[in-house]
Amino acid sequence: MIIGVPKEIKNRENRVAIVPGGVKMLVDAGHKVLVEKSAGVGAGIPDDKFVAAGAKMIDKAADIWGQAEMIIKVKEPIAAEFPLMRPGQILYTYLHLAAATELGHELVKRNISAIAYETIQLPNGSLPLLTPMSEVAGRVSVQVGAQCLQKHRGGKGILLGGVPGVRRGRVAIVGGGVVGINAAKMAIGLGARVTILDVNAARLAYLDDIFGNDADTLMSTPENIGNAVAESDLVVGAVLIAGAKAPCLVSRDMVRSMSPGSVIVDVAIDQGGCIETIRPTTHDDPVYVDEGVIHYGVTNIPGDVPMTSTYALTNVTLRYAMELANKGFEKALRESEALRLGLNTYQGKVTYSAVAEALNLPFAPMNF
Repeated sequence: MIIGVPKEIKNRENRVAIVPGGVKMLVDAGHKVLVEKSAGVGAGIPDDKFVAAGAKMIDKAADIWGQAEMIIKVKEPIAAEFPLMRPGQILYTYLHLAAATELGHELVKRNISAIAYETIQLPNGSLPLLTPMSEVAGRVSVQVGAQCLQKHRGGKGILLGGVPGVRRGRVAIVGGGVVGINAAKMAIGLGARVTILDVNAARLAYLDDIFGNDADTLMSTPENIGNAVAESDLVVGAVLIAGAKAPCLVSRDMVRSMSPGSVIVDVAIDQGGCIETIRPTTHDDPVYVDEGVIHYGVTNIPGDVPMTSTYALTNVTLRYAMELANKGFEKALRESEALRLGLNTYQGKVTYSAVAEALNLPFAPMNF
């Protein structure tokens, strides 16, 4: 199979979809790997490392899209890449189609076989390709939140860990999954007072066991969310429903109840966000103020720590890329339920129910 790895062009997206070790594994298995020149520079991987692993370096992204049977990316294609997609091409990347309706319709129109990292799911319900980036995003969310609270960045000027004789900062984390638990680790490590809210009683019990008295756990009801948000200096949105648009759990009225200069970081923004006042932002222009509260809505948070993120991501994506390349698309999906759940569009149809609902298109389950 011919596998193409174009350079990411989303704003300040410095990750790359494969590392030299992955290239070598694919080449050793008999496949041809095309990598766009400078694709790995932002993640600290120079072109010569890819060449040594057996990749062919290509000057232009259009030539990669034009030759490759399977495109491996990190982030979803943006408008400039739509015309490059070819009918029947396999696209293997993060897609987040519930919040990217234009892309979803383009994939259908162009008959792309699109496999989304974020909906590949194991029998135990875990999302193995989303987990490492959720870990990164959860940890970074508290780092950027703490920075935004500094006065010179427009925040209220509070130190999350406080000092003796002065109250610590308060952090509310809405959602106790992978993002939430990693945000809590960072916030607790900084010395903040932390509250985690979730709808799953078993998850709350687990969080209570691992964090003990370092964090309060609350059932995620509108009343509890409202009270936690009102008293918090930093709110982290960490809600996920696989493949679906994130539910709006923090209303504008709740945001209005926060004191001026407080901060919101909504990690769920990739799936539309779980906070009513959030909108997508970029690393170049990451924040805005609404209701007196600083909002951070960057849609590719892990892209700002690309050396960590690239290796963490390829640790889990390579396995499925190898399956697709070695077995071929249909056989790989027949033999892997996880990959079947990753399929979002195929032959002009939407094959993932939550995505079909979000795109307002018919759902067409595929049987391989």
